[in-house]
Amino acid sequence: EGAKLIGAGAATIALAGAAVGIGNVFSSLIHSVARNPSLAKQLFGYAILGFALTEAIALFALMMAFLILFVF
Repeated sequence: EGAKLIGAGAATIALAGAAVGIGNVFSSLIHSVARNPSLAKQLFGYAILGFALTEAIALFALMMAFLILFVF
């Protein structure tokens, strides 16, 4: 039982990495729009794509933590 809790806790470490990744995506968006405001619409589309892919990694990590806790 203790090993399950340790494994689930270790699986949630990826959530911190995903949070940093999302921060980097939107930080880069702000820097890019500040440099070239005429591309704001196109850059926002790229930022949303980066956000979705980074959030997918976070959801996979959360799913693995729940699988460790409730399946095994």
